[in-house]
Amino acid sequence: MAAVTAPDPVELAQRLIRCPSVTPTEGGALDVLEEVLGGLGFRCTRLTFTEPGTADVANLHARIGTGSPHIAFAGHTDVVPVGDAGAWSVDPFGGKIVGDELIGRGAVDMKGAIAAFVAAVGRFLEERGGDPGGSISFLITGDEEGPSINGTRKLLEWMQAEGEQPEMCVVGEPTSEAALGDTIKVGRRGSLTARLTVHGRQGHTAYPHKADNPVHHLTRALRRLIDEPIDDGSRHFEPSALQVTSVDVGNPAHNVIPAAATATLNVRFNDRHTSDHVLGWMRARVHAETAAFELAPHISGESFLSPPGPLTDALGAAVQAVLGRTPALGTGGGTSDARFIKDLCPVAELGLRNATAHQVDERTGVQELRELCAVDHAALQRLLAA
Repeated sequence: MAAVTAPDPVELAQRLIRCPSVTPTEGGALDVLEEVLGGLGFRCTRLTFTEPGTADVANLHARIGTGSPHIAFAGHTDVVPVGDAGAWSVDPFGGKIVGDELIGRGAVDMKGAIAAFVAAVGRFLEERGGDPGGSISFLITGDEEGPSINGTRKLLEWMQAEGEQPEMCVVGEPTSEAALGDTIKVGRRGSLTARLTVHGRQGHTAYPHKADNPVHHLTRALRRLIDEPIDDGSRHFEPSALQVTSVDVGNPAHNVIPAAATATLNVRFNDRHTSDHVLGWMRARVHAETAAFELAPHISGESFLSPPGPLTDALGAAVQAVLGRTPALGTGGGTSDARFIKDLCPVAELGLRNATAHQVDERTGVQELRELCAVDHAALQRLLAA
């Protein structure tokens, strides 16, 4: 095999940040990765997926090796908008290092982690003369920060059709809290958003007995939903939580009882429930107040737990060896593309500290980025031991 040279994780992170890949725009980030991975001996496949009513999204699949074990790394190069660029201390897409920190949109979520595991794989292949001793693949998508329709889900469908079945997968989401490596995510709560509409009968506020005020019914229904806990948590998950995010009537007149009132609810639910069960729980409590309602849900993802095993053992041992700490196995935070990958193989998430994700001056320590690369490399040594 031809000799390979590992990229530097910090320089690669800078190159990726300089690609303005605000979802769903590719921005050149996949071009950078295809160039680097191709140079390491990977077979790269660019895939653009479409869906009516959504933007086309470019994705990248890359693989080296044909044998087992097959270890995958997954990540997204799309980033959220920068907001007010003038509020940043540097160009959000400049990839500038200030002191000992790399600042830029995507530094934490999650171009830094992608650079770390590409560099770790490069180092691993460099040490082994280009032979992975199994297979390594990359699943790089471009709409995780968007609707998540034309990215990971469709890439996984393509992989299954092509027989590209990894045995385990590491996702580079920023899972670390107070210190790098203090948390490995082994599951995620489910998420559903529901629009609750309560109907009444319009009338004059001076004659309330001739009307039926839906706002009163809605507020009492919301009180039932807020006051009663959904559960008290489970072994690996915190309690499920319902939040009211909006209440709307749209009534410009102070002397008119409206005909309808709406509220938007978001529920993050643990592995004791499916989305259907949560919706049933919600409907029962609203129905106790009024039968004249509609509940229109949107399900972002079901809760899942990828049980601890060889993958989490290897990641935990790598964190301990490189950083001297024992990571907790967590399930908190928002959704991620791991909710799709868990249907294909065991999955765990490990990445940089999440303190500045999506913020102005998003940043990561240069040393922390190199340490994450070292952790990924140590995990590969355990997972692909000769």
